[in-house]
Amino acid sequence: MKIRYFPDTDTLYIALAERDSSSSEAISDNLIVDFDAQGRPVGVTLEHYSLISDSSAIETLLPITPTLQPA
Repeated sequence: MKIRYFPDTDTLYIALAERDSSSSEAISDNLIVDFDAQGRPVGVTLEHYSLISDSSAIETLLPITPTLQPA
């Protein structure tokens, strides 16, 4: 997983997988989910991040060990 913040557009992008996105769905005005060709989520976009976040810092908890491997 990769997290990137784009200050010029105030956008936070969370890449969940390193697969190509084939479609996107706007969940709300500020939340967009990207899906691969099989319908699995590959990324999440949060627009206007500074307006919806209570924190100016992004905190991660690592390591994350997957329990299931894709077939």
